[in-house]
Amino acid sequence: MFEHIVLLKFKPDVSIKVKESAIKRAHDFKRNIPGIVELSAGINVTEEIEHTQEFTLGIRVTFENQQACREYIQHPLHQGLLQSIGPFVEGIVVMDYPFA
Repeated sequence: MFEHIVLLKFKPDVSIKVKESAIKRAHDFKRNIPGIVELSAGINVTEEIEHTQEFTLGIRVTFENQQACREYIQHPLHQGLLQSIGPFVEGIVVMDYPFA
């Protein structure tokens, strides 16, 4: 299995509608992109605001293997989401790791 975690920092004036649309589109990946085992996405609601570094949206995708993650990165649905939210994002963190 292979985990892909993404944290997004949106620009301060970005509406909740834009964020919710990104979450909805991310959830569509599970049934439309091969190799995804599990996916969760949501808006950060932590009370530990001193640790957020202003990252407001998280996406976690579990893949069958690293190759499935590589294919997902290039998939048109994923690329379309990146293009649509790109102008609204001012920071991104990605972490990938294999696990048993």
